[in-house]
Amino acid sequence: QVQLVESGGGSVQPGGSLRLSCEASGFTLETYTIGWFRQDPGKEREGVAISSSDGSTYTADSVKGRFTISRDNARNTVYLQMNSLKPEDTAVYYCATGLWLPPVPLRPYGYDYWGVGTQVTVSS
Repeated sequence: QVQLVESGGGSVQPGGSLRLSCEASGFTLETYTIGWFRQDPGKEREGVAISSSDGSTYTADSVKGRFTISRDNARNTVYLQMNSLKPEDTAVYYCATGLWLPPVPLRPYGYDYWGVGTQVTVSS
């Protein structure tokens, strides 16, 4: 049974940092595409950063230079290091995975499994 469990969310002041983790089980992460999406109420779900099985990464322009995705295949875990956080980064962050890299990786289509999300709130 495939399962994705996110952790590391919380509240932080603008300019602060958080590191999200997504622990995968039920499959071998090494051969899968995996990444992070976020969604604020009333808005569409948007891609943040994606890591494909060949080592390529895709990062949204809105977080480029501030967020970094990494994966530890031995631990079946993917991380999202978030620095210089802004109030507009506030959202529920979801982990998603699929066997194939979708044609447009940062769109929320073509991913087979999703976690339940973790809340990130950036506020002073």
